[in-house]
Amino acid sequence: MTRANYIMYKNAGLIFLLGFSAGLPILLIFSSLSLWLNEAGVNKSAVTMFSWAALGYSFKFVWAPLIDQLPVPILRRLLGRRRSWLLLAQLLTIGAILLMASIDPSADSGALVLMAWAAVMLGFASATQDICIDTFRIECAPPEWQGILSSLYVAGYRIGLIVAGAGALYLAAYYGSSIDNYHYQAWSNAYRMMAGLMGIGVLATLLASEPASTDTSQHTRTRMDNLKLIGVFLISIIGFVLCYRFMGGVIASVQTYLAIDGYIVAVLGTALRLILALIIALGLGFFGARYIFNAERSVADLWVTPVRDLFGRYGMGAAWLLLCLIGLYRISDIVLGVMSNLFYQDLGFTKEQIATAVKTYGVAISIAGGFFGGILITRIGVMAVLFWGAVLSALTNLLFVMLAQIGAELNMMYLVVSADNLAAGFATAGFIAFLSSLTNTSFTAVQFAIFTSIMTLFPKALGGYGGSIVEGVGYSWFFTITALLGVPVIYLTIRATRHIPAPAPK
Repeated sequence: MTRANYIMYKNAGLIFLLGFSAGLPILLIFSSLSLWLNEAGVNKSAVTMFSWAALGYSFKFVWAPLIDQLPVPILRRLLGRRRSWLLLAQLLTIGAILLMASIDPSADSGALVLMAWAAVMLGFASATQDICIDTFRIECAPPEWQGILSSLYVAGYRIGLIVAGAGALYLAAYYGSSIDNYHYQAWSNAYRMMAGLMGIGVLATLLASEPASTDTSQHTRTRMDNLKLIGVFLISIIGFVLCYRFMGGVIASVQTYLAIDGYIVAVLGTALRLILALIIALGLGFFGARYIFNAERSVADLWVTPVRDLFGRYGMGAAWLLLCLIGLYRISDIVLGVMSNLFYQDLGFTKEQIATAVKTYGVAISIAGGFFGGILITRIGVMAVLFWGAVLSALTNLLFVMLAQIGAELNMMYLVVSADNLAAGFATAGFIAFLSSLTNTSFTAVQFAIFTSIMTLFPKALGGYGGSIVEGVGYSWFFTITALLGVPVIYLTIRATRHIPAPAPK
């Protein structure tokens, strides 16, 4: 075996461990954190708004080009371009988890705010890790290996989900915390152990070999060019944050003055804030690139060209249809998922039952659904699987309505978990294949980051109001609403099938 082949085989094996490292943090922001906050007595509206902490996953396309181009000082010389960024992201992820473990959210409002900032830090760091792993996976082996690498990554990712979901709940229960008897130290110990398990990913990064292509002289920008790009990025981010906060106050004042309220108004207000903040951020970025930093060409190469390529290949109308479908396809699952664990807990199921049914059995079923979807893709094509995935995702949400009416009946819970996760795995297989078919290999990292960011942006923003909706209308109507959210997705999928050439089954 040649040295090149040995390195390729070694990196392929380590992709499984990196997948585990990628899957571990996300549930520490979503479901596990939701249960922790619920036991700590935080109201549901605030609990579900913590899902916004993971919006870093929805904006990772913004800094993906920087990671692709800029070196990490000192670490780059020791580890190489890709592994240096990956190690930095992993260390930031560990630091954020440890910070969350050091905060008792029940202490006071200040502690809850600090927990929110720690969760935001975790979302940003783990999203950065995702970018680095995707890029490393693509570059460490030739195209014919990408199928097996993706399978290894997904398997590791799912195990990471089980450990962060079921594992954290089991540990918190073992150390003595429950809905009736909250113990901060129990949850702190659970999160500290999760931070320790992130060491598996760090070990994989240190053992991996840097892809040969990434340390060549192809990146010719000077240090000043890099600083200009960072300046453009910072101006845009600061503009986005300030505009988003300012518009929040303006919209609240208008609502108070006009005496209007309600969930629809809140959702529309959030959408308006996001759109305006994005427009301001883009405007400031291009203004800074042209008039402050004289970096128009570099900005265009990094951020504009990949987007222009997408619209050029599909045309304006089809491209916007694609982006709408990508942005809404998982809305039923994500909005429901924010509240699912709280629902099970409020219904009367124990953490151990939730951990076993949802975090262990459910993840295994979703893996089976993914394999089933993958097999069908080879027989009936990507677009057909995409359509049936949208239908099943909406219909299975109605089973939660039945469970809400029946109550804490364990067999019914397993039926709901089985159907929901089977549909989710099936739909995800079709969706990932669909996204992969849209990506130009000349812009793989950036375009895939754009697609996966759009995929979660609006659903997560809407999911932040899940607790408020439940408090207003109850669980049954909430789950009915999440099912109805799937209807526009089904329509968009049909439109996409008619207007966009479907990738041929392999």
